[in-house]
Amino acid sequence: MAKILVVGGSLGGLFAANILLRHGHDVTLLEKALGSLDGRGAGIVTHDALATALLAAGVPVDDTLGVPVSKRVTLGADGAILGEMDLPHVLTSWSRFYHMLKESFPSERYLQGKTVTSVKQDADTVYVSCEDGSQYEAELLIASDGIRSAVRAQVAPDIQPEYAGYIAWRGVCDEACLSKYTLDTLFNRFGFCLPNGEQMLGYPVAGSGNDTRPGKRRYNFVWYRPASEHDELVSLLTDDDGHYYPAGIPPLKVSWKHISKMRQKAQEILAPQYAEILEKTAAPFLQAIYDVRSEQIVFGRIALMGDAAFVGRPHVGMGVTKAGDEAMVIAKYIAQLGATPEALQAYGNERLLLGQQVVARAQYLGRYMQAQGSKGSPNSENLKRNADTVMAETAIDISDLLAQGKAVPESTH
Repeated sequence: MAKILVVGGSLGGLFAANILLRHGHDVTLLEKALGSLDGRGAGIVTHDALATALLAAGVPVDDTLGVPVSKRVTLGADGAILGEMDLPHVLTSWSRFYHMLKESFPSERYLQGKTVTSVKQDADTVYVSCEDGSQYEAELLIASDGIRSAVRAQVAPDIQPEYAGYIAWRGVCDEACLSKYTLDTLFNRFGFCLPNGEQMLGYPVAGSGNDTRPGKRRYNFVWYRPASEHDELVSLLTDDDGHYYPAGIPPLKVSWKHISKMRQKAQEILAPQYAEILEKTAAPFLQAIYDVRSEQIVFGRIALMGDAAFVGRPHVGMGVTKAGDEAMVIAKYIAQLGATPEALQAYGNERLLLGQQVVARAQYLGRYMQAQGSKGSPNSENLKRNADTVMAETAIDISDLLAQGKAVPESTH
């Protein structure tokens, strides 16, 4: 049995901690936040590989996992259907996954208020110091502490998030608030709307208390909008008291003025179904979109995974699946090679290029989103083709494409 530290108590860290614990290791998880992380994130598109990772983590997979949908639909600015596609999915929420994974991990091993300040290693041991003065030692360290990873800052300070040029407005709206028109034409579908140079998408997820019964669910949306880095983004990340949050503004600190402008713009350019959803969402929040592409994810007895290693724009729809895959691969090689640098290097050899492909695909989908519109009214036939392409490529299972090295179409290289 090896002594292993996991840094980061969100979904990726919980996947790694649960799986390694079930392999018989002595696992301690360090999370910098205090209290529940519930409320972070929003919707999750599930794939078969994600169910496999959940089972490996000791989490049962059944009908309560999420909300099934069978179709995708793209709506025009007038609310009419521009395109439809049969594509079954189970859509779930970040909150649902967090509770399932956290409840499977012993609470005494999940330590909170642990902000990592120093990481060192020698031939046999990794040493971690935290802001509260606590110190930890282990044979291996698995870092899954997000896009602003404190561990990555120690071992690979040159790897920095790069702003993609646009933001996403996000939120969830209670099903019970919506009109019959929106419920009938959109709610039970994975939906899209494609204003020029922008993209709205959404799908149903569980409601309060992870309730998946009709009438109790919510509709999760993501609206991608361009924002210049040094003017618009700074303004969006500044609250009504003038406080600027460069690493991401807390949801409840988003200025009511920006929310009001966002809702007004939705009335002007989005399908009325989506405009209604945004109007009736109690607390919309925003996320700046970044890329993180690592050239190295293993450093001796330290390995990066999840968003600490790679961040692909949300268009890919498989960030959580990727983290689950990585956790299983780490555990596989530790089982084969022991708690050694060789085991982590084997993980790195298998996952480095795959992670880079995910980032490249996300950039490809983002470029398509930004390039699909131009000033003026688009030709209806072009928009129809765009709708079909967006529906076919967004948030799909690309496991086979990754295995073939074809996550990005060759014509775009």
